[in-house]
Amino acid sequence: MTLNYPIRVLFLCTHNSARSQMAEGFLREFGGKDFEMYSAGTEQTRVHPLAIKTMHENNIDITNHTSKIVNQFIEQSFDFVITVCDSAKDSCPVFMGTVTERAHWSFPDPTAGETEEQRIQAFHTVAVELRERVRVWVTVQRKQLVEQGVEVDLYEGVQADAENS
Repeated sequence: MTLNYPIRVLFLCTHNSARSQMAEGFLREFGGKDFEMYSAGTEQTRVHPLAIKTMHENNIDITNHTSKIVNQFIEQSFDFVITVCDSAKDSCPVFMGTVTERAHWSFPDPTAGETEEQRIQAFHTVAVELRERVRVWVTVQRKQLVEQGVEVDLYEGVQADAENS
């Protein structure tokens, strides 16, 4: 598969309030200039306050993120469209632009906990898993770019992650 540079990525979730916003934030942190990242939902709501708080605890600021609806991206082309919840995977629309690869990363809904404490723990767990998934994924995609002859810093973002751990 031949990737564009920068690699265009769209994360999809149902409400674009938590998982997809967090994935976008982690990709912005680890991917830097090598990626163009977006997130959207099949339904538009707001960025969940616990997503903002959890990402802040990871030294990533998503306070200016807004919930977006997938329809505004439907005619654009992406190297990757990644669904991060099962519902979005099941209702993912057909894109008019080119989508090189679709992927599905299933993460549980952190807003589903019955108590605030359960939701806080769920957000923390999802953040830990998303951070690692995005970090490894970025490394793999950068290696693909290098194989295509694109000059990239394979360790960009990795240093920031080590400093934040």
